[in-house]
Amino acid sequence: MRLGTRPSALAMTQARTVAQELERSHGGLRVEIVPISTSGDRHQGIGDLVALGGKGAFAKEIDRALVDGEIDAALHCAKDLPGDVPRPDGVVFGACLEGQDTGDIAVFGADADVRNLADLEAGARVGTSSVRRHAQLVQRFPRLRFEPVRGNVDTRLAKLDRGDFAAVVLARVGLQRLGIERSHERLDIVPAIGAGVLVVERRAGDDAAAEPVGALDHAPTRRRLAAERALLSVLRGHCHTPIAGHARPADDDGLELRAAVFSSDGRRMISASGVAPASRAEELGETVGGELIAKGARELIEEPAASSE
Repeated sequence: MRLGTRPSALAMTQARTVAQELERSHGGLRVEIVPISTSGDRHQGIGDLVALGGKGAFAKEIDRALVDGEIDAALHCAKDLPGDVPRPDGVVFGACLEGQDTGDIAVFGADADVRNLADLEAGARVGTSSVRRHAQLVQRFPRLRFEPVRGNVDTRLAKLDRGDFAAVVLARVGLQRLGIERSHERLDIVPAIGAGVLVVERRAGDDAAAEPVGALDHAPTRRRLAAERALLSVLRGHCHTPIAGHARPADDDGLELRAAVFSSDGRRMISASGVAPASRAEELGETVGGELIAKGARELIEEPAASSE
């Protein structure tokens, strides 16, 4: 089985883990990891992903390889898959792996004495290219300068350690998967849609891939992701939209979804939440998304972007 993924250290680490799980669950199966450079990888010097086509910049070349039969399965971080356009024809989620940490953290320089954003000096530069993070943090820490930073995890940490930034904001799960320990502050902000979830896509009708890939599926995570992506679809959210959303288990086999849409400057927020049986995950996402639209979220979504994910 040929498993396509991005060539970054994090993506390759994730792919090796998934390949091992595939081989362990199906004796005799051998998995070849195929690194595929995406436009998002090739143009890391461009601070604004909108110029590269949004979040799809991290997926479209891999999608094309899957559709064209150059690979048999594709590994993606769910949060990197755009919500304003459908997935390619003939491509399905073969597995949603069990979700991991959804949190965001502020990481500080290796030699820094500061351990909290609140303790940074006025005007200190904090790196984040996520409009979701920017919108939630800029109002909480108005003295700080939140500026775009592109590149993989190692690149961002290198920029931090050479003094380009006083802190950078990253997904905690990325550092965990890479085995990197750094001084950090866990941030109390609403997670990205699909945060902490890896998905393995395959071609519809590919029975040879369906069984081994399907063995990795984690049903509770699939339901959580279904609710979050249904919300994103209703909102027609894209990479320069400050949208946050997270679904989690509720009592009696239920699912709770909380979501928010922010103005690009973080000054306005519209939030909504709901609970439904887990079996109605997509309906829950559509309902919460509809409530946000009814409250005026469309106006915020269509605002010009301040930065990009």
